[in-house]
Amino acid sequence: MLTTRLMTWGLPLMAALWLLASPAHAQNKPRIDKAADLPRFTYKVDGPLEDIVRSPERFAPFAAAVRRDTESVLGGYEIADKATLRGLIGLLSLLDYLDGRYDDALKRVEEGRALQEKPADQLLHSLRLKTMAQAAKSTGTREGTAFQQAVADGLQQALQPMPFEVIGNGVRELKASAELIGEALVLGRVREVMQPIASRTGEISSEFAPGVVGSRFGLVATLPLKQTLIQSFTRYLDQHRVVKADIWAARDQALDPSLALKPVRVAVWDSGVDTALFGDQLARGPDGKPLAIAYDKYSRASKSLLAPLTPDVQQRLPQMMARTKGFSDLQANIDSKESSEVKSWLSSLAPDAYKQAVEELGMIGNYEHGTHVAGITLAGNPFARLVVARLEFDYHLQPEPCPSKAQTLADAKAALATVAYLKKNGVRVVNMSWGGDVRSIEAALEQCGIGTTPQDRKARARVLFDIQKEALTRAFREAPGILFVAAAGNSNNDPDFVEDVPAAIVLPNVLTVGAVDLAGDEAGFTSYGKVVKLHANGYQVESFLPGGRRVALSGTSMAAPQVANLAAKLLAVNPKLKPADLVRIMVDTAERSADGRRVLMHPKKALAAAKP
Repeated sequence: MLTTRLMTWGLPLMAALWLLASPAHAQNKPRIDKAADLPRFTYKVDGPLEDIVRSPERFAPFAAAVRRDTESVLGGYEIADKATLRGLIGLLSLLDYLDGRYDDALKRVEEGRALQEKPADQLLHSLRLKTMAQAAKSTGTREGTAFQQAVADGLQQALQPMPFEVIGNGVRELKASAELIGEALVLGRVREVMQPIASRTGEISSEFAPGVVGSRFGLVATLPLKQTLIQSFTRYLDQHRVVKADIWAARDQALDPSLALKPVRVAVWDSGVDTALFGDQLARGPDGKPLAIAYDKYSRASKSLLAPLTPDVQQRLPQMMARTKGFSDLQANIDSKESSEVKSWLSSLAPDAYKQAVEELGMIGNYEHGTHVAGITLAGNPFARLVVARLEFDYHLQPEPCPSKAQTLADAKAALATVAYLKKNGVRVVNMSWGGDVRSIEAALEQCGIGTTPQDRKARARVLFDIQKEALTRAFREAPGILFVAAAGNSNNDPDFVEDVPAAIVLPNVLTVGAVDLAGDEAGFTSYGKVVKLHANGYQVESFLPGGRRVALSGTSMAAPQVANLAAKLLAVNPKLKPADLVRIMVDTAERSADGRRVLMHPKKALAAAKP
């Protein structure tokens, strides 16, 4: 469905080695209001892409072409989205650093910082790059003990005056990404995702070119500083062992099971659920079987209520689920045997093991995701009755299946059938912690060798995307009695600008949710913008994995079901409420932050306001 992705933030720890980002407002320039309208470019590739990444001589002409086109976009268009501007500027700042143009890199860092909207991002924006550029200027080199010490000193001086309560989560994530980095991770996407495109066509598009730049930066700039970065971030965190105040415990309210309230059917439309964990809270049909509808990744009806595992992964399931905890512990800066194993495993990964490792992590993430979301959705509500709606997410580095009109029509038909099933069976709330956008379809088309030019792929992707978006919009509109709760996404951008659905679908019965942390501070990963109407805790939220183990995960995937949970409680208290009423009550009783960016749900106030 739509080249979908789950909205859990965890694996970005190993993917966040580079950013894209940049400025320019001028009258009479063409205005870009959607990401899909950005210009496309292609870059000739002669020989292995890895040679371009490793060789300064091979990289130089490639980098010059990327720089030329990036500057042309910034100079020639008025771009409405700050995240896109930051991305373009960030790409140029990496090129500046790699070219030894440190003053230019530092200037661009400040241009990007001025476009940051979140308090933590304003403070931490391009911190590593800025410190490295300053160290290279002062020492006259990018290697050796003196340079490494200058980087360490620069990080300490930069971090020390920053308020820990604002930047703590970001520093933990910087530390975790440094602990995981290894050559196989830096070069993995170049070898397994981009090289097949280049081998087939002799070129790659601007969709993938920034990844080549990021890989070179990771290889020659970040990786040699691995221990320096780990030690610097560890030192800061050790000096600030402060636990943020929990604003949610006092706001939460479980429903008393002794109350005479009517059960409420709530659906988790996700990767699947281990129904054995929720026996008393399962909605059942006349035959006593759990109410469920499931489709595989080809949108064929399925009887499985959990994402499938290969036999090999099934045999190693305890190890794979332990790695989920390891990633969680890394994000929280917790030393554990699980986090140590993950660090050792990924940072020393052999080149030929990258593909299997990443795909198996995606597979196990799919297997676990829906159950974790379901646990959050049902918590504290003995009157919630779960209906399972399963769709399947592709975890392969090469798309499987490739986008096609036939597959997209099947996906659309499955989406309509799923919502019709939920409507027929009296579901009142649906949680959707997933999404997809038009540019991801373009990228998949390029990987699959479909389309002759970037413009051709753009047109094809638009047709496929519109089919799916129109089907989802129609499905939601034809179920006006159901509240559909959507995760905003974990890309730190505007879902409306990138056309992320379902998050950017605007209907009275669709509510898009962003993520904050335990203290109500905006999560660094959460997407934001006018379509995001409510915020909930999405940082290190504990819930079930299949089999019953409890692990904390982060993402707007974990924030959205907090809101679905509250909506189901409101309906238990007052079954007459309609979706528009639910949205109004939850938004009106929420507390707005002083900066206006966060609308923090308040379950106790909402429940009090919902009573008939």
